[in-house]
Amino acid sequence: MTTREFNFDGLVGPSHNYAGLSFGNVASFSNVKSAANPKQAALQGLAKMRALAARGFAQAVLPPQARPNFALLRSLGFSGSNGDVLARAYKEAPVILACAYSASPMWTANAATVSPSRDTFDANVHFTPANLNNKLHRSHEHEQAARTLRAIFHDPRHFTVHDALPATPAFGDEGAANHTRLAQDHGADGVELFVYGRVEFDPSAPAPQRYPARQTLEASQAVARLHGLQAARTVFVQQNPEVIDQGVFHNDVIAVGSGNVLFYHEQAFADEAGALLQLRQALDGVETELEAIRVDTAQVSVSDAVHSYLFNSQLLRKDSGKFALVIPQECGENAAVARYLEGLLASGGAVDELVHFDLRQSMRNGGGPACLRLRVALTDEEAAAMHQGVVMTEALYHRLVAWVEQHYRDRLEPQDLADPALAIEIATALEELERILALPGLYDL
Repeated sequence: MTTREFNFDGLVGPSHNYAGLSFGNVASFSNVKSAANPKQAALQGLAKMRALAARGFAQAVLPPQARPNFALLRSLGFSGSNGDVLARAYKEAPVILACAYSASPMWTANAATVSPSRDTFDANVHFTPANLNNKLHRSHEHEQAARTLRAIFHDPRHFTVHDALPATPAFGDEGAANHTRLAQDHGADGVELFVYGRVEFDPSAPAPQRYPARQTLEASQAVARLHGLQAARTVFVQQNPEVIDQGVFHNDVIAVGSGNVLFYHEQAFADEAGALLQLRQALDGVETELEAIRVDTAQVSVSDAVHSYLFNSQLLRKDSGKFALVIPQECGENAAVARYLEGLLASGGAVDELVHFDLRQSMRNGGGPACLRLRVALTDEEAAAMHQGVVMTEALYHRLVAWVEQHYRDRLEPQDLADPALAIEIATALEELERILALPGLYDL
């Protein structure tokens, strides 16, 4: 039976805006309160999905979440009609209003951690929505993320969608942005790699000093237990605290893996040699040899990696067995990164193709190609059992483009969040999206 990796890309929502809410995310903070273009953002994301689907990669879409989050606003004391709630929040607490309008669910790498059926104790595909409790604007996402995942992966014979971990600092969980799977191929036995930023129950463990470490060891271990992973095939390594303090807020900003390839910066891990040794020992148990592509600081600085999002790329295995590296245009605009990538292609190694996309709207808000997708490895039977309305086809692409063109604004500024008309526009758009994706009641909270 064939197993394919589906990339579920987040459909950018109509409230795409630059609120700069994510302390520790350099790009997000750099563009705070500037004007955003929701229409362009959504069309850029859809173009990427279409192009990869046309090349034969398994591609699907995850719908945006409802915005504004009126439940959050009302729980914090803003009352009256919806218009009154928005007006009062904008006047008294504009940052909280921005949190209620957050565009961050578009980055579906944070939606959940996913383990394929080949790895789990009951041979189901397991999903654990990330609690994202480090940031107010993200801490409520897991509720709708779980609803969406349960609507798409609804067959209990094949899928298990857990509740998010407890919303406490000890179990800070950021999902697949700190997780990857390495194996000879998607249907083979593999090793799941969890990367954490700090240890809650060991105050002597190293931790960043400037920016928060969002993922804990304890959270990663809990997800592995929930999914029933074998200890011998599960590896936990610590992210380098020093790079977190340089703006590497998730591991997928400094490393990416797929198949038997790990593409990483030399400063990615707290103990590089120890991390590679653990991975190689675990992969020996599944008869897979790790191909580690190490990028030295002398070639690409951490700053260049963060600003270009070189490592926030997608590694896609082609039928030839080689890999395409899906990168944002910014990689070609950074001299050091462009020079490195030229050498990477010339090396004759695992990566033999670069695929560029214009994702500038997402990049300015702090997310590149890898942030926009959630990887789900599915057998043919599992793929047939999931909801088919979200699978990217040429027909679905054109329907979604028409929907975006009709419902999205091409300019959104901070003061627009107080406009009741915007909330009505978004609700109308999402009601139609339910019909397009054949997911009735998805937004009935």
